[in-house]
Amino acid sequence: MAAVLFRRNIGAELSLFMEAAPQSVAEWYALLQTSLIIGLAYLAVFDLVNYFLVGLLFLALSVAFWQRNKSLALVALSSGLGGIAVSFASNISLTMLSLSQRYATATSEAQKAELLTVGQAVLATNDPQAAFPGTGAYVSLLLIALAGLLFSLVLLRSNRATAIVGLLASGCDLLYCLTFPLRPAVRVYLLLAVAGLFWMIWHLLVARILFKCAKGGCLC
Repeated sequence: MAAVLFRRNIGAELSLFMEAAPQSVAEWYALLQTSLIIGLAYLAVFDLVNYFLVGLLFLALSVAFWQRNKSLALVALSSGLGGIAVSFASNISLTMLSLSQRYATATSEAQKAELLTVGQAVLATNDPQAAFPGTGAYVSLLLIALAGLLFSLVLLRSNRATAIVGLLASGCDLLYCLTFPLRPAVRVYLLLAVAGLFWMIWHLLVARILFKCAKGGCLC
């Protein structure tokens, strides 16, 4: 399920079939009132589901390979769960939904103006459509990429193909974290697109490994 839900920027995919994402807070509020699912998708609400599932995947990997390399598995799990926690804390989708509902029921211009100001402040912290990631998104991406890298190193001895895919995925993410300040001079966002594809494949390969381990079909 994580492989299916995993998207680097589902808003970009939506924009291929629909109008571009809102540019102002008032437009965000209007979209969330008229097209709830689309608005939440633009605001990366599916990241909450995806990273919850990725967290379960990390936990399962830690249990399966704990005896092989306890210290590496512990560091990888800590990094991954830390990144997921940061992602949850910095996701603004539900906050913007709540603000949009309050804006729709506001009875005075003063209330509406205040809610627009608050919404602008929220978007400034972690706008999924912004050219540069917010601090929370950046830290989350970095920690989860590091976790993927470490888990792939654990897998390298017995599941080489899966490990290589994971190393490519995490490597692209980590390279993005180092080079994203160069935008727009360099199209480093392409690294995220490539990494996203590798992550989807890695999730499926890891799930296959875990199913085999659960049945006693592999040496974990």
